[in-house]
Formats: sequence, structure tokens, C-alpha cells
Amino acid sequence: MVSRYREVYEAWQRDPQAFWAAAAGGIDWYTPWTQVFDAKAGVYGRWFPGATCNVCHNAVDRHLETRPGQAALIYDSPVTGSRGEWSYTELLAEVQAMAAVLADHGVTKGDRVVLYMPMVPEAVFAMLACARLGAVHSVVFGGFAAAELATRIDDARPKLVVSASCGIEPSRVVAYKPLLDHAIELARHKPDACLILQRPQLAATLVEGRDADLGALVTAARDAGREVPCVPVAATDPLYVLYTSGTTGQPKGVVRDCGGHMVTLKWSMSAIYGLEPGEVFFTASDVGWVVGHSYIVYGPLLHGCTTVLFEGKPVGTPDAGTFWRIVAEYGVAALFTAPTAFRAIKKEDPEGKKIGDYDLSGFRTLFLAGERADPDTVQWAERILGVPVVDHWWQTETGWPIAANPAGLGLLPVKYGSPTVAMPGYAVEVVDDGGHPVAPGTLSNIVIKLPLPPGCLPTLWGDDERFRSGYLDDFPGFYKTSDAGYVDEDGYLFIMSRTDDIINVAGHRLSTGSMEGVLSAHPAVAECAVIGVADALKGQVPCGLVVLKSGVDRPTADIERELVERVREQIGPVAAFKLAITVERLPKTRSGKILRATIRQLADGEPPRVPATIDDAAVLPEIETALRGRGLAKPVP
Repeated sequence: MVSRYREVYEAWQRDPQAFWAAAAGGIDWYTPWTQVFDAKAGVYGRWFPGATCNVCHNAVDRHLETRPGQAALIYDSPVTGSRGEWSYTELLAEVQAMAAVLADHGVTKGDRVVLYMPMVPEAVFAMLACARLGAVHSVVFGGFAAAELATRIDDARPKLVVSASCGIEPSRVVAYKPLLDHAIELARHKPDACLILQRPQLAATLVEGRDADLGALVTAARDAGREVPCVPVAATDPLYVLYTSGTTGQPKGVVRDCGGHMVTLKWSMSAIYGLEPGEVFFTASDVGWVVGHSYIVYGPLLHGCTTVLFEGKPVGTPDAGTFWRIVAEYGVAALFTAPTAFRAIKKEDPEGKKIGDYDLSGFRTLFLAGERADPDTVQWAERILGVPVVDHWWQTETGWPIAANPAGLGLLPVKYGSPTVAMPGYAVEVVDDGGHPVAPGTLSNIVIKLPLPPGCLPTLWGDDERFRSGYLDDFPGFYKTSDAGYVDEDGYLFIMSRTDDIINVAGHRLSTGSMEGVLSAHPAVAECAVIGVADALKGQVPCGLVVLKSGVDRPTADIERELVERVREQIGPVAAFKLAITVERLPKTRSGKILRATIRQLADGEPPRVPATIDDAAVLPEIETALRGRGLAKPVP
């Protein structure tokens, strides 16, 4: 298929408003917009002002005319041994029952509802029920510590909290209710009530006068056939607030509006992900993160697809073949997950032998996002799966891809290490610290020319000034991504690292991402992280931490020596890369992002700022011991 990308991107460039007005034809509206874009509204402008709509109607109700019996949601939970499937008709019944319960507790248009939930169907029902009522949901990742949950409760000021008695990890049951109770004690704002889903693995004690059994209330509403109509809201009204992961202190609440969000997600499902209505999309993420919002819940349902909700891990539930089982059993056409998931699979099953146990003949495309996809992992996935592997780049703030290789428009030639090209709506530039464009191939700040396209954040919850100062003021007329990279002569974008991961070695600005690419290409390396550590002579020098693949029985000293030589050969002596350290595992968030800043603080002898989203804090002493064994992690004089 010859790619239509260039002509589609140029059509957007010629007339952005006409382009998005045409895309908006894929959405049902109660009343039309007065203009496609109002540059005078909001912080930098607003999309589709004057229009009214309802997100739940577009995600659920309207599909009953064309696909009432088609599966809308599939739930697969290897950690509990349970499964479930709901057609669009059945999904509507569940959402209306949930909406009735919320309405009975006083939730109306504009009210906030905090959802503190594990990966269970009720989390999806609750998100859609809020949308149905015109309420604003704020999903907080399940298992977040009490203090962080409290800051989000204080910022969102919810009328209700919807939660569950526990979450299930492969090796333990995580009691949510004590965390929620403590968060409410800490919070200044007190919600009117808490609705608790009692899971059979661990029942929670309910607080009299505040807590209610969510399952019992929903069952009663469903049995009574309760019907709740969709509430029309403005296209510019908020659908949800999502707090950026790892935030400490005052959180940043990313706002997503209703109209533009629907338009771009619906468009992206076809143009970027290449899915047709009726096909199965499996996004292996969590509803607590933006990927889960956009491509477990809203995107697939807006497009009339079947979406898979997976409560498990890429390895260990029970093994490195769990993704392939799901793809085969449910006829998945496309899988979207994080690079770290594939690195975990590669570590456990380096030859991809588990794939042979399953029929993947209907599987077309693998999409990776969340952090930089190193070329070795992409090429490994291509080799074992035999399908295109698309690395693409976006942020919590944007809500949908900034750059991708658009499967639906026809794939472009792959350049390993690049998420390919900017999508329509995004005018991406690379500028120096003064905001001046730099030459192709020059590593610097990646920015996006304003206005941002529909679907991106219009502001932060209750804080326009913080939005301006944090994202817009540094480069006037542009949105600051806080990512560093470059654009090559062909317009391909390369994301190398966060701007705070650019290290200065004797006056040379170097990307840790480029060094990680060299290390990860070594046949013995499963995953790695490169940090800059303080150096009295050069200011900073790089240090690489590597995790080896299962079954590697060579001396680690030999591998570390080879890694140093590879960086010297491929990047040059300017990198001053002399230290590779083998470790058993790397510290990560629960979404799989490597905590490079925390490692850097340990290496420099600073007290580490440990984010609440860390997956297992016990890894930090292991890292500190490994660093100390190489002369790092000592107090800075």
C-alpha cells in the first residue's frame, strides 16, 4: 500500500480547520459548533466551541443501531482466573446501572468523581457512566500511596470516590481500602461518599454512613432496568482530569475536553492504528494511565471496535506467552504496549519460542509507546512476530500520538530509533534554548507550534497560569514537550531523552538515549539505562546499568568491557563512556518507565526522590549497592 501520509499531512497544513471539521463528521453532535477553532478562547484557543455532545453516547449508544451484539469489552484476568465479555447492548446496560447509582448519590453535570480502581470492568463502566452524566472523572492509578491520592482528592474536589477492596498482583493482594481511608483522613476535602467494589480475594470494612457496596447497588439498578439518558455537554467541557504520574506536592491535572478528544481519537483509530470497526484492539496498559484512557476505553469504543481489558503482566502470569494467548484467543488485530513489556518478554524468552504455541495469523501490527523503543527491541519484535512494529511518541498532555508511522494511511519506510513523522495537527520543530530553529540532525529541544490540535490539553485543572508557565512561556508561540531529540533530512523525528537527561560532558551535549541504543543492541543485554553522574573534571560522565538476558553465562566483566568498547566505537571518545554496571533489575514505575532520575540521585549520593508510582522500592538498595561497588553512591563533599 502506497502511503497517503504526505497528502493527508499537507491537507491539514493547507487548512487545519477544514481538516478537523471533516474528521468531526465521524462523531454524533447534538448541536453544531459555531466555529471550528476560536483562537481567542482559553489559554491558546478552543476547538469546536458552541457544539454540544456526549462522549458515552458516541462510545456506546450509537453502536446499538449497527453492532448491538458485537463484543464491546473483553476482560481477561490471569491473576484471578476470571474472564468476561460484554456486547455493546450489554455494555449499555452496565453503564446505565452504574450511572443510576452515581446519580442516586447526587452526581450531576460538572461534578468530579475520583476512580481509584484496579483493572476490572467496573472501572470502564464507571468512566463511561461519568461521561454519560456529564460528570468529570479522575482516575488515580490503583495502589497509589495514600498521600498522593490525598493530593489528588484535594485538587479535584470530588463528590464521590469509586474504589475497590483490593488490587491483585502476581505475588500479592494489595488492599486498597486502607489506603483510601488514610487518604481521606489526610485530605482537606472530604467526598460525600465512597462506593466500594468488594472483590472476593479480599473484602473491605465499610465505614458506616460514608461507604456503600458498589456491586450490590449496581446489581439492584441493573435488575430494575434503570435507564439514564445521556446529558448533553459543551464540546469544550472537561471529560476527565488525569494527574501526571510521579507528581509530588501539588499535582498537575491534565484536562481533556469532550469534543476535540472524540474527534482525534476516532480519527486516529483508523488513520494511525489501521483498525476497522468490529476489529479487536488489545492495549496492554492500565486505565490509570493516559494510554488506558485513550486506547483501552475511549478510542476503540468510539470507533466501534472490541477492546481487551487485561489484568496481568507480560511475564509471570503465567509466562512470557500471555500476550500471544490473548492475541490468538480473541482474534486481536493490533497490540499496543510499552517497550519495557517487550524487553521483559525478550529477557524471559529470547528466541520467541512461546509464539509457536499460538495461532497469530490474524495479528497485523504491534505498536510501542511510553518510553523510547530501542532499535534492538523493535528489530527483535519484528523478527519473532513477522509483522510491522510501530514505535510512536505522545504524552499524557497530548492524549494521542504526536509522531507515528501511520498504519491506516500506509506505512512509511522504517528508520530504527525514530517514531517516524509528525501526525496531522502537530507542527513539530527542534529549537535551541533561545527558541531558534536548529539544523537537521542537531540535538535540542522539541517543541510544537501552537495551537495544539484537538484532543490535547487546553489547560491544567484550575490553574491556567501554571499551564502557561510550565508549557508555553519558555518558547513563546510553542508548546514545550520537555523532550530532546532531532529531525533528520527526511523529516523523521528522533526522541533521544527528556531534556533533563541530556548530559554535558566537558561542554558536549550528549543524549543518554543514543548510548542506551548502543548498549541495548548487544546480544546479551535485555534492557539498560544510562545516566549522567557528577565528575569533577568533565562536569558529568555517563554510566550505564544493564540487565542481561536469561541464560547468559559469560563473565559479566567481559560483557561490560565490550559495552564500553561499543559506545567508544559507535559514538566516539567524546562520550567518555567508561562504566557499565550489570544489575539484576532496574527501578521502574508500575507503567514500566525506568526511573533514571532516581538512579542518578543514588549515583550522586543524593537522597533519592522516590515517586509513589515505583513498582518495587526494594530494588533501590540493590542499585545503591551495585553503584557503591564501583565507587559511586558516595556522599558528595
